Amino acid sequence: MLVSPSGPTRPERVARGIELLTGWGLRPKLAPNAYARQGYLAGADELRAADLNAAFADPEVRGVICTRGGYGAQRVVDAIDMAAVRRDPKVVAGFSDITALQFALWRGARLASVHGPGAAWTDDRTPPRSAESLHAALMTTEPVTVTAVPGEETYPVRVPGRATGRLLGGNLCLIVASLGTPDMPDLTGAVLLVEDVGEPPYKVDRMLTQLRRAGALDGLAGVAVGQFTDCADGWSVTVADVLAERLGDLGVPVLGGLPIGHGTGQLTVPVGTEATLDTTTETLTATPAVH
Repeated sequence: MLVSPSGPTRPERVARGIELLTGWGLRPKLAPNAYARQGYLAGADELRAADLNAAFADPEVRGVICTRGGYGAQRVVDAIDMAAVRRDPKVVAGFSDITALQFALWRGARLASVHGPGAAWTDDRTPPRSAESLHAALMTTEPVTVTAVPGEETYPVRVPGRATGRLLGGNLCLIVASLGTPDMPDLTGAVLLVEDVGEPPYKVDRMLTQLRRAGALDGLAGVAVGQFTDCADGWSVTVADVLAERLGDLGVPVLGGLPIGHGTGQLTVPVGTEATLDTTTETLTATPAVH
């Protein structure tokens, strides 16, 4: 089932996503309110929550794919029927604002999910390798390996080492917005995934500093740094500089340059599963979110 828990989506992009999913042998089904619109939200909170709960309760639905992020998931996560999620676990895919939904599902049902492109598909940003990555994470039980790319802006962000732990996180803004809520996970022993878009370096600094001051980064096993897209401003300090400074003294391995996030060539990775980060092989390998 294709749902829109956050911002309004474009039908023509979802049509391309449906074409892609159908080509994999899946039977995409639009949630009743997938194309609803209420300002910057994909319809009223009640409608978006109802679509999520309908997907989780339907025994024929084996996967829930969010059309896009945007904003609004945090407004509905408290209305999710977690008992239904626990009774019939199914894979949930999305990223960006969907980090809030994935955190809630982890807290309420210990449900591992998939951080990857939504069903509102754009071929220019998510080329065939992106589709292949999403397909593998959704439809195979093989471990998922993502390799750092030298051309990514965050590639120089590096603290040597190897770390193993549960991969948690996603969009940095949503991680910070979860502080003080029931959904903020305990990151002790975890590998933290961070990525973002459109945030100038000083704001990335502010968010990382808030996480540090809140104690949220105490006891981390490692940090996987994805794409920080369109994060430049007029200052000479780059987002890679900020990430290296604010993550580099945590005393844990840090691997940047992972093509995970809002950039071109976005790849998919499970979240909520065990993962190993290795700066020597420049890889992040996660166990599958599906069985």
